[in-house]
Amino acid sequence: MITAATEAFAAGEENVTLNAIAKQAGVGIGTLYRHFPSKEALVEAVYLDQVERLRSGAAEALANHQPAEAFREWMDLFIEWAATKHGMIETLQKALTAGTLQRSDMRAELTTVVSTFLSAGAEAGDLRSDVAAADVSATLAGILAVSGAPGDDEQTGRMFDLLLDGLRPR
Repeated sequence: MITAATEAFAAGEENVTLNAIAKQAGVGIGTLYRHFPSKEALVEAVYLDQVERLRSGAAEALANHQPAEAFREWMDLFIEWAATKHGMIETLQKALTAGTLQRSDMRAELTTVVSTFLSAGAEAGDLRSDVAAADVSATLAGILAVSGAPGDDEQTGRMFDLLLDGLRPR
C-alpha cells in the first residue's frame, strides 16, 4: 500500500483519494483504512518511508561509488523524494501543523545525510572540507523550490551539477 500511495502522490495529481490508492494497491478501502485510519496517517507513513529511502540510498551510493559521484546519484533520489511530496503537500502541511511531523526533523535528517557525503568526500579528496552540511542542505532545498515543474527534472539536474561542481576541491 505504501508503494501504491507513493506512486499516486508522485503522479502529480493534487487531490489523490484513498479510494484511488486502495484500487492501485489491489486492496479494498476497508483494508487500507485498517492499516491507515486517515489520509494523514497514510501520508505520514509514505513520508517516513521516503526519508528512510533517502538514508539507505545514501549508504548504498557511498558503498558503490566515490563520494562525489555517490552524492550526485543521491541527489537524483532526492528529486524523486520531492516529487512524491507533490501530491500529498496539503495533507503533509496538515501533519506539520498538527505536530505529528516536524519540519526540523526532516531538515536534521537531510543535513545528516549531506554531512555523510561531505565527510567521505573530504577524506577521499573529491569534495571540499570547508563547507557546512547545513548550507548544502539549504541549497538543495532551494534548488528544488525554484527549479522546473514536477516531472521536469532536467533543470533541477543541471542545478545539482552546478552545486556539485562548487563542492569540488579548488
